[in-house]
Amino acid sequence: MKLVLLDRDGVINVNTEPFVASPADWMPIPGSLDAIATLNQAGMRVAVCTNQSAIARRELCPRALDAIHRRMNGALATHGGHIDLLLCCPHHRHSRCACRKPAPGMLLRAMARFRVAPEATCFLGDSESDMEAAWRAGCAGVLVRTGHGVQAEAALASTAIAPAAVFDDLAATTSWLLAR
Repeated sequence: MKLVLLDRDGVINVNTEPFVASPADWMPIPGSLDAIATLNQAGMRVAVCTNQSAIARRELCPRALDAIHRRMNGALATHGGHIDLLLCCPHHRHSRCACRKPAPGMLLRAMARFRVAPEATCFLGDSESDMEAAWRAGCAGVLVRTGHGVQAEAALASTAIAPAAVFDDLAATTSWLLAR
């Protein structure tokens, strides 16, 4: 695996309801920051692809989102890790943009940026739309049970969009990703 794409809420950090609205709301899921650092140290590129419709709803301003991401990046740096690219879809869920998951736009953009083929890319997410985005982008989709993952696992069982693998959390995927 050369490129690991991650959803943010429910994969890297706790998915607070209704959404992560400030840096104070951002709390890493135990083990997630060390997992990203391990992937970095193994030479993998790591990118985040996140839907943030609170911007379109005017419930979150872009400056607040930047502050949340600065907190995430700062916390990650203390664990020896980093994010190579952070992509965000700020559009409303009913928009017909190419970037909002389940559309594959952010995933395709990350693959193009790093010139990595879908076969060498994996997208980790906690939702049905994450797995559909991976499927539509042609890369492996891995479902984590954190966030909304348990509900998504049950819902995906009756669909044609099966994850390549299912793990309890981001930290549990590390060995699998390193072996691919």
